Amino acid sequence: MSKGIILLAAGGTGGHLFPAEALAHELKANGWSVHLVTDSRAERFAGKFPADEIHVVPSATIGSKNPLKVVSSLWTLWTGLRAARRLLTRLRPSAVVGFGGYPTLPPLLAATGMRIPSMIHEQNAVMGRANKALAARVQAIAGGFLPDGEGAYAAKTVTTGNPVRPAVLAAAEVPYQLAKPDGEFRLIVFGGSQGAQFFSKAVPQAVCRLSEAKRARLRITQQARPEDREGVEAIYERLAIAADVSPFFTDMADRLANAHLVVSRSGASTVSELSVIGRPAVLVPYPYALDHDQAANAAALAANGGAQVITQSELSPEKLALIITDAMKHPDRMAEMAESARKTGKPDAARLLAAMVEAIAGGKTIAEFKGERA
Repeated sequence: MSKGIILLAAGGTGGHLFPAEALAHELKANGWSVHLVTDSRAERFAGKFPADEIHVVPSATIGSKNPLKVVSSLWTLWTGLRAARRLLTRLRPSAVVGFGGYPTLPPLLAATGMRIPSMIHEQNAVMGRANKALAARVQAIAGGFLPDGEGAYAAKTVTTGNPVRPAVLAAAEVPYQLAKPDGEFRLIVFGGSQGAQFFSKAVPQAVCRLSEAKRARLRITQQARPEDREGVEAIYERLAIAADVSPFFTDMADRLANAHLVVSRSGASTVSELSVIGRPAVLVPYPYALDHDQAANAAALAANGGAQVITQSELSPEKLALIITDAMKHPDRMAEMAESARKTGKPDAARLLAAMVEAIAGGKTIAEFKGERA
């Protein structure tokens, strides 16, 4: 028999959904029924999300300065709030947990208004706009990189780390494999939901600058936007490089496990997965991210020697070519970075977050939960 229902709310990007998915697996294993509220973008992830039901509730951003668009967004949010109240009345969840993104606003606002235990999880080192809007209303805040004991909501914040999916935990069991001097060198390149466009230009240009011997060793997995895919594939085909190029990979955890070097953005889920699996990385923070949260995420991993951080403006094709060449020449150095990354990982984040959710679902205060952990 189920202990009850936990409702998870998350925006429809991987950065929001992946930690929610990891928590869902943990809660299901602990005997809870899990429901997900998200938006239509989540369809490509929904097949692996262990929810008993997935609900789409209207929501909208309020970023425009156009008065008509603001009014339209407010009406959509009001419509979503009413729909969320009906959903919560029907489901009667024991707790509601938000993972960021504007689709979390209606269900979390409804939950706090109906006095249902509620909390949010912030993946980044800097709190996002939706979570900022909810922080004062919820009973507890879990943080991937938010520091314990700091900020306006320190009393109800617990640094849990970012929960990672079972596939990532399985990948973490694979030891880092040293690249052989003349063997293949597996390079993974991805940009998340934002920022893949830059890599679609920079990486092929960098590869063109490698020696013929180095290019012959490359095996590339690269995420690219649909409109960039054909051009990226054409360059790699012309250079006779084995490459898988796609807008999305369902087996990315396995590919990361087999990687010799990763070049990526530094979204919270990316940094967390790289550190749990333990792979050397060149992190290029998305320069247009609000509050520069990706730069803060990257700094956390780089401080322990697990990654090299380079701003987009500094990463020329020539520089990237030198970095890839150096990584090929010094596999021992890559192994050291992999180990440093692994030491910063928090593979138990999902378990701790689940315990936090169960505590507030059971009527405990966050102070009581912190006291039990101490």
